[in-house]
Amino acid sequence: MEQEIKNNDVWRLFREAQQNILYLNKQRLWAVEELNRRSREKEILIDKLEQLEAEKQSLDVKDKQSIYWELLLRIDSMVLTGLINTGEASDLRNLVLDSKVSVADVFSNVLQKSDAELLAEFRYLSVESKKNAYHIIHICTEMEPLVSVGSLASYITGLCCALQRKGHLVEVILPKYASMDLDDVHGLREIEAEAYSYFNGQFHGNKIWTGVVHGIGVTFIQPSDYSSFFNRDCVYGYPDDFERFTYFSRASLDYIIKSGKKPDVLHIHNWETAIVGPLFWDIFVNEGLGNTKILLTCHSLDSQCLVHPDKLALCGLDPDRLHRPDRFQDNTKTHLINTLKGGIVYSNKVIILSSINSKCEIIRSFSYGLESTLSIHQNKLLVAPCGFDNSSWDPYYDKFLPENYCSENLQGKTACKVALQQQLGLFKDAATILVGCIFSEVSDVVLENLKTLLRDAIMKGIQFVFMGTDKTPSVNWALVSLQDEFKGGHIRFLDIYDEALAHLIFAGSDIILCQSFHDPVLQVPLKALKYGAAPILVASDDIRFRHDLVIDHETTKFSHYINSTFGNMTLSQALNEIKNSPSTWKQKIMDAMSEDFSWDSECCDIHVSAYSALKNL
Repeated sequence: MEQEIKNNDVWRLFREAQQNILYLNKQRLWAVEELNRRSREKEILIDKLEQLEAEKQSLDVKDKQSIYWELLLRIDSMVLTGLINTGEASDLRNLVLDSKVSVADVFSNVLQKSDAELLAEFRYLSVESKKNAYHIIHICTEMEPLVSVGSLASYITGLCCALQRKGHLVEVILPKYASMDLDDVHGLREIEAEAYSYFNGQFHGNKIWTGVVHGIGVTFIQPSDYSSFFNRDCVYGYPDDFERFTYFSRASLDYIIKSGKKPDVLHIHNWETAIVGPLFWDIFVNEGLGNTKILLTCHSLDSQCLVHPDKLALCGLDPDRLHRPDRFQDNTKTHLINTLKGGIVYSNKVIILSSINSKCEIIRSFSYGLESTLSIHQNKLLVAPCGFDNSSWDPYYDKFLPENYCSENLQGKTACKVALQQQLGLFKDAATILVGCIFSEVSDVVLENLKTLLRDAIMKGIQFVFMGTDKTPSVNWALVSLQDEFKGGHIRFLDIYDEALAHLIFAGSDIILCQSFHDPVLQVPLKALKYGAAPILVASDDIRFRHDLVIDHETTKFSHYINSTFGNMTLSQALNEIKNSPSTWKQKIMDAMSEDFSWDSECCDIHVSAYSALKNL
C-alpha cells in the first residue's frame, strides 16, 4: 500500500509538472505572439510616420516650388513692364536658380510685395549661375490638369515634374483656351504689358497670363485680335488649326525674346508646335538665343498637318525657300508642305514616344510616309517610353485602397481582392483568379478576341471585371456587346469610369488584360505592374511584337522587361502558371512591383541625355 501511494504521488507530481510545462509553453507562445503583434504594430506605425513625413516634405517642396516660380514669373513681369532690361532679367533668373541661395526662405512673402520691392531685395543678393542644370521651355498645347485631350497632357506634367525633381528649371507655354479650367493654377495673374507677335503681315497684341501648376511655371498666351482662335469647344479638329497653332508658336517665341529668357532647350511637341523649329532658325536664333537648341517630341507620326505652302508666309516664313524635298515638301503630295516633317528637319533632336517599338521598327513600319525623312535624320532620333505618375499610383500609399501593400508584403492585395469582389457582388474568395479590363479603345478584332478568351476562362471559374471610360464611347458600346452575350455571376460590366474603383480593380486583380503594351493614355500596363497584376495582351497571337523584340535589341528597358516576363504569355498560360507554379508566379509579381517605370526613371533619363547632347552641339 505504501508503495502504491508513493507511485500515485509520483504520477500526480508528474502530471502537475506536465500541466505546468504546458501552461508555460502556452504563456511563452502567447508572449511570442504578443511580441510579434507589437512588432507589426510598430512597423505599421513607423511606416505611417514615414508616410506622413514624406507627405509633409512633399507639401514643403510644393510650397517652395510655388515661391520659386512666383519669383521667376515676377521677373518676366519686370521685363515686360520695362522695370529691368533683358540682361538683368537673365542675372536674376540665375540668382533664383542658384542652389546656394534659399530663395524660398528669403522671399517667403513674395505675394505681398510689389515688383519694385522684390527688385530691391533681388539686388542685395549676389549672382551666381547654377551650371549643372538645364533651362527647358516646353511650347505645347496640352497639360494636365488644365487641358487634356490625349497623351500629351500627362506627358508634359509628368516629365516636367520629374525634371524639376532632378534640379532642372522647366516651364511651360500654353494657349489660354476659353474652356480651360484654371482652378488648379496657383497665383494666376495677368501681366499688364501686352506682348506683340507677327502674323498675317502685321503685329498683333497678346495678353500674357502666368501661374504655377504642380510646381511648374506656366505662361498662357491669349490673342487679343485673333481671340476666336482658342475660344472654342474643342482643342483640335478645325479647318484653321494650322493658323491657330502657327500663331501660338510664333507668339511663344516673341514672348520668350521680349521677356529676355535664354533657355538651353526649346522643347516642342507634335505638328502643332513643330513650326517653332524653322521659325527659330530662320528668324529668332540671332536675337540672343545663339546657345538655345530645339527638341521635338512626336507622340505619333500619323498626324502631320499638310497645307498649301503659301500659308507659311502667315508667320513670316518664306514658302519658296522651304517648299523643298529636304525641308517642308511632303514626300507624297509634293504640292503641299508637311508641318511635322518641317519640325523633324529643323530640330536638333527628335524623341519619338513608344514603349515597345525600336527606332528601326518605327522608321520601317510606323513612319506614315515619313520613312525617307526619318532615315536621313535617324542619327538625331531617340525613342523614349511613356512613364506614369507613381505619386498617385502606388499601392503602398494609395488612399483608395482598404489596405495598402508593397512588393515585400502582399497581404493587403488579398484584402483588396475580397473588397472588390464584395463591392461588385462577386463570389468572395481570395483564391479565385480575378481578371481586370480597362481599355482606352476596343476594335472589332479586340472584341472578338475578348469573346474567345471569355468563353474559355469562364468555364474555369475565372472572374472578370470590365470598366469603360467617359472619353471613349466605343469602349462602352463594346461592353454592352459583351454583356449581352455573357451573363452570369463571374462577370461585371461598369460603363462609367470611377477613379476610386479603378484603383481597386488594379489592386484586386491578378491579371489585367491590355490591348497594347504601349498605352500612353490610360497607362494600364504600367499601373498593372506597380499594383502586382500581370499585364497580358488580349491578342494572344501577336507574333509581330514578339518577333521584332527578339531580333531588334535597340528598344527601351520596358520592352526588354515585358518581353522577358509577360510579353510572350497568353491568358491561358498565365492562368496555368498561377495554378501550377504559385511560388514562381508570386516571385514574378514581386519582381514586377519592384521595377520603376515612372516618369522619373527611363523616360526622364532619356530626355536628360538628349538635353545634354544638345548642350554639347
